[in-house]
Amino acid sequence: MSRVVLDANQFVSAILNPDGPPAKVLNAWREGLFELVASPSIIDEIRKVLNYPRLSKIHKKSPKEIDLFLEDLEIIAFVAPEKLSLSVVLDDPTDDKYLVAALEGDAKFIVTGDSDLLKIREYEGVKMVTARAFLKEMELARRKK
Repeated sequence: MSRVVLDANQFVSAILNPDGPPAKVLNAWREGLFELVASPSIIDEIRKVLNYPRLSKIHKKSPKEIDLFLEDLEIIAFVAPEKLSLSVVLDDPTDDKYLVAALEGDAKFIVTGDSDLLKIREYEGVKMVTARAFLKEMELARRKK
């Protein structure tokens, strides 16, 4: 089973638009179609973004609900230890955490909407793809079986 890192923006997009590609990616994970890789830094970023006041007004989840969701995520996902140090994403070094998680977690994909990551395209065998492209990859893999 493939391992995949989801950028924090994928979680936010899935919550804000339950019918969009990021929500379909999250549903595929919940159905067991791939294994999720995260890290403490990624989980912290998801928490931070979901607690932004302007987003809280839209998704209407309390900080407690967000914390419970992220606690479950930590239990279910492979959580990378973040021991590796990288300087790959020059335009936004904070995005290196996604590459670190992918490499430490042996992930094949980083699903993201972040242009700084997407322009890298591939690093050490890890492909950076949009949610839509990842869904197509999953469909192709399913057809090959």
